[in-house]
Amino acid sequence: MSKQLQVNQLNWRINDKSILQNISFDVNRREIIGIIGPNGAGKTSLLRCITNQVNGARHASMSGDIYLNHKSISGYSAKKLAQHFAVVAQKSEPIFSLSVIDIVKMGLLPHQSLFAIDSDYDKEQIQLALKKVGLTTASNKRYHQLSGGEQQRVLIARALVQKAQILILDEPTNHLDVYYQHQILQLITQLNITVIMTVHDLNLASQYCQRLLLLNEGQLIADGTPKSVLTEEQLSQVFKLDCAVELMNKSTNKNTQQNTTPRVFFSLPVPVKSDANLGATHD
Repeated sequence: MSKQLQVNQLNWRINDKSILQNISFDVNRREIIGIIGPNGAGKTSLLRCITNQVNGARHASMSGDIYLNHKSISGYSAKKLAQHFAVVAQKSEPIFSLSVIDIVKMGLLPHQSLFAIDSDYDKEQIQLALKKVGLTTASNKRYHQLSGGEQQRVLIARALVQKAQILILDEPTNHLDVYYQHQILQLITQLNITVIMTVHDLNLASQYCQRLLLLNEGQLIADGTPKSVLTEEQLSQVFKLDCAVELMNKSTNKNTQQNTTPRVFFSLPVPVKSDANLGATHD
């Protein structure tokens, strides 16, 4: 496979606190990678480092190497990076009063000069993106009038117009109900581009990601297929909960072993009753 992104011995500190420690992994073209781990594990920080969005952080220092298409990301201008990375963050910028089509048009900005007029080709790409995410009839609606799932689809349409090689998403299913969680992730897996996203729900990550990176306390604990990463021993250690993992069939062909996906169940330890309470009676 062709390596698209390489992260080598990445470290990031803020003041005296270590956020990421010795992170190394490669990303191949069209891989769908999920970054998982507890809150504070460094998931969002890793996305920020990959997209070179950490230089403005106060009292922060980064070491290690990140290569995009075998060239250091430090050698790319912000506009050039925007032609390679499309970022859908947890918190959207203040775009609520804009229409759907105005937001999707923002994807053209990395490819246009200042005050450029949209060409017929540009307009066609916008309509194709809206069609791909199923929002053609909503193009003139205001962003704030849409459901959470529709808002996420608008931002993905903007990323498609941006024609980025890598789609970066930070918790794309956060605050969505079950239907829209699956709708968004299914759409993402059908885009035929490289996807790197943080995922809070381990079972969603297992179902939709080809590969998982498990982080804990700023360190990369495991990197591999969902089956190799989502093990009872690793997850119990990282999340500090009792854990059970079952393999579930992804397809109707129950004899196809490669179509199984891990299903994770957590539970709190059962409290042990003291001897004083075992035989207690009430008069």
